[in-house]
Amino acid sequence: MDTNLPRTSQPRIVIIGCGFAGLRLAKDLADAPVQVVVIDRNNYHNFQPLLYQVATGALEADSIAYPIRKIFAGQPNFFYRMADVQRVDAAANTLTTNIGDIRYDHLIIATGSVTNFFGLESIEQNAMQIKSVPNALNLRSYLFQNFEKAILTEDPARRQALMNVVVVGGGPTGVEICGSLAEMRKDVLPKDYPELDLKQMEIYLIEAGAEVLGPMSKDSQVQAKGYLEEMGIHIRLNTSAKHFEDGKLYYSDTEFIRTENLIWAAGVNGAALEGLPEAAVARNKRVNVDTLNRVLGFQNVYAIGDVANMATDEMPRGYPMLAPVAIQQAEQLADNLQRLLRGETLKPFKYTNKGSMAIVGRNRAVVDLPGDKHFGGFFGWLTWLFVHLMTLVGFRNKVVTLVGWGISYFSSDKALRLIIRPYKRNDFKSDKGLATAIHNAATPEYNPSVPAPNAPVVGG
Repeated sequence: MDTNLPRTSQPRIVIIGCGFAGLRLAKDLADAPVQVVVIDRNNYHNFQPLLYQVATGALEADSIAYPIRKIFAGQPNFFYRMADVQRVDAAANTLTTNIGDIRYDHLIIATGSVTNFFGLESIEQNAMQIKSVPNALNLRSYLFQNFEKAILTEDPARRQALMNVVVVGGGPTGVEICGSLAEMRKDVLPKDYPELDLKQMEIYLIEAGAEVLGPMSKDSQVQAKGYLEEMGIHIRLNTSAKHFEDGKLYYSDTEFIRTENLIWAAGVNGAALEGLPEAAVARNKRVNVDTLNRVLGFQNVYAIGDVANMATDEMPRGYPMLAPVAIQQAEQLADNLQRLLRGETLKPFKYTNKGSMAIVGRNRAVVDLPGDKHFGGFFGWLTWLFVHLMTLVGFRNKVVTLVGWGISYFSSDKALRLIIRPYKRNDFKSDKGLATAIHNAATPEYNPSVPAPNAPVVGG
């Protein structure tokens, strides 16, 4: 029991996850008379908003990741355990993990979110995603591996599929990676692959809704769409991905886009824990909480960040899954936990919207501020850079990222085009039913099978 955690008379607060919410909560409890235990399967905190830059070679992974133990060095009440949480036993105030059981007095679930494939099994098996550092590194390797294959093939249709990229999801992640890929197509790939006609490379953005950047203002939506079109991105709104195999993404029963590079950025679910009662988990796997971030039906179990579903009159579907929401919930919960220890009245959470933003490319970004204020272009781009740079953890990461951005801006180049660990994906047809966890670590070579007959082709 307790995996060698020191026994103390102080209350033990166990935080599952060291994303934006878990990190801020643990730091804000530094001076509290409690024992803080953080559990995470990775020994680092990663800055998810910049994962797409790792995937496209603009930044190296260690620019956006920082060791958890180094972050909290010198915080005497902090303890970290690298583990996978398997389930929670709320009746016994105990977590079951792969390294043993851990007791808690107060439990905070800050597990974040996981990719939602909406039941599209072929896409889940074969699409690339960008939710973690390994995902981003896999995508980077896979893209450049396909360009190496494109040089070798004499089949024009096969070459087209290896070069084309389809991004599904018109939110900030989808928009940002499309812009980055377009810049790479213009400034980087022609230098590395002069044998290929990069004018044939097509980049598609597919969005099931009527606009890109759905949660942002109309001005931002229109401006971002204009930027993408200027950069040569094919945008397909009111279009849903249906099926993906054999190097084809079908968006109807017969119509498809030829591609080997499908990037899924279309949606997320909460990462709820096993062991919570059914009533405590919403349909999208977020955990239902009250305005104090307590899990419904519990007094000492809380959820914050993306995994928390706090439905209010103003937000009947819960607060958006954004870093500012997670950080503010963590700050409020840290204050409330200390109030609880002092026997004081707890304060309900109220979100302060400080704005939202998305970057499309160099000198192209859109920013929404409270009060229906909007701006974009170069000033919006500078604002995006500044906010993200200041939010990075660690002085070294800030400096390395700033230098990397500066070099990329003035040289129009992305130097990190390295295939350090080749990525090989499974063929859905030969591995139906393969678990996602196994798929993410799998290495069998993907071999396209016989194409569907008489299907209209887009992009080649």
